[in-house]
Order: sequence, then C-alpha cells, then structure tokens
Amino acid sequence: MTGKHECVDLETVRWFLAVVEHGHVTNAASELGLSQPGLSRAVARLERELGVPLLDREGRSVRPSRYGEVFAAHARRLLAEEEAARRALAQAADPEGGEVALAFLHTQGTWLVPDLLRRFRRERPRVRFRLAQDTAAGLEEAVRGGAADLAITSPWPRDLAWAPMVTERLLLAVPADHRLAGRAALRLAEAAGEPFVAVRPGAGVRDTFEELARRAGFRPSILFEGDELSTIRGLVAAGLGVAVVPAGEGTGGGGSAGLAEIPLEDPGAERTIGLAWHGGRTLTPAADGFRRFVLDRTAGGRTAGRDGKVS
Repeated sequence: MTGKHECVDLETVRWFLAVVEHGHVTNAASELGLSQPGLSRAVARLERELGVPLLDREGRSVRPSRYGEVFAAHARRLLAEEEAARRALAQAADPEGGEVALAFLHTQGTWLVPDLLRRFRRERPRVRFRLAQDTAAGLEEAVRGGAADLAITSPWPRDLAWAPMVTERLLLAVPADHRLAGRAALRLAEAAGEPFVAVRPGAGVRDTFEELARRAGFRPSILFEGDELSTIRGLVAAGLGVAVVPAGEGTGGGGSAGLAEIPLEDPGAERTIGLAWHGGRTLTPAADGFRRFVLDRTAGGRTAGRDGKVS
C-alpha cells in the first residue's frame, strides 16, 4: 500500500466483502439494498484510501486482485473482532444472558454436545447457543475467522488455544457375520485386504485412520466416503465394507444392529476431543462462561470406551 490514507470505514469494508462473495457488483448491491453505482463508488473510494486496486474486472464479473485477497483475509478478521466487541459490550450489561457461537464435529452431536448444553443451561438458562457442525478443518477456520467462539474438535489445531475433553478409543466396525466379528481385539493390519467405508478427508478420524493404515503397512481400498458416522455404520452393517470408527457416540455395546465393533490394539488407535478457541481474542462473558464450565467438567480428557460410556 502506498501514500497517506484515511481510516478505513467498516461499513465500506462489509460492502467490499459482499462484492467478493458475490463476484458481481450488481448482485452484491441488490443484497445490500444499495444502488450499483453507489456501491461501485464506495469500493473505488476504498481502493483510493488503501492505494491499491482491490478488484480485477472480468466482463461483468469481478474477483479480488492479489491485493484484494490479502485485504479480504484481514477484513474478515477485523469484522469478526468488531462483532465480538459488540457482543461483549451487550453481554457485559447482562452477564447471565448472551449468546455462544459453538461449532462441533458431526460425531459429537449425538452425545457429548447435547449433554454439555443440557447441564450448562440448568445453571445459565438465559444463555442462547448458535450451533454449527463441520469437519475438523472447517471448525478451525470458523474459530480463526470469528464465526465460532468455541469449537469441539480433534485433533489439536496447533495455532489455536485448546484443552482436551474426552479421549475416544477407535474400533473396527464389521458386519455381524464377518470373519473378524467374534474377536475381542485386533490390529488394523488384520483387515488390510478388506474394502473400507470412511468419513471424507478433512475429518480428524479420517486422518488418524490413514496414519494407522500407513503404520500397518497398507493403503486402504475405500469404496465409499460420507459425512455421518451413522451412515458409515449403516453401510458396514449392510455388508459394503468395514470401517474405523470412534467409540464415544453412546451407541451401546454392540453398536448398530447387524454390526460388531472391535477395539483396535494399534498404538495411537484413539482420538482426543478437545475445546478450541482463539487465544488472542477476548471471549464474550457467555462464551467464556461456557468454556470454563466445559473445562471444569472435562479437564484431563476422560476416556470413552466401546460402550460409549466415559470413565
């Protein structure tokens, strides 16, 4: 950036990001309730203030220039900080209320998250929750970008603050009539020749599964990739293949009907679920209260076994 410029107006920054998201000035203007010429003038004024071109025009469409890409990344963080500040100020006047933006892995929506929310709301019934589910990669980005105050995720996102909550053992799920179904425990290498069904790349359990397979000396043949472990288990029960799944979903001792789940003896056949937050960002009173509540009750990372119970 060159030259002397004025302080950037946050409203114009929001408008610029809307143009980037739409890739089209007219569409962005329609969503914002502005005229197309007015929005164009606002973006041009922002470019003059910053001293660089933010958008490249391609016919009727636009895309961020290399300067625009850099500015957009910082702009999103800037607006997230402003939103966090507004929420913190609003909640300071009402410390028993407020809102928590909580994101979590799909696998935690069936047992861990509902249990935590139920217990917390007994103590703070006026706190509202804005919930979202995603893969580990998506959760990390949500916390970094300010879309989530807190994320329940695995593995540890190294650039975020994080505390362990629950350690889940990993199991091999096989059809109930499978040759391995009666085993009390086994090594993943014993299933090397089997077809696998798995969660999609980007999920923490997928990364762990692939690392376990690499250590076991084979590359798994994956016939299906999905987002929900309930779907994965159902396909295994239908005989499509076998799968590496976590133990902590409260599915009961035998898992789903038509399914057997066998503990893996491989070193590292587990995943630790933890709570992540942005260490450099002030949490709202409600979000900090929920963070403290969770850490007080899960400090040290309890262990979930094959029956889904936490010890």
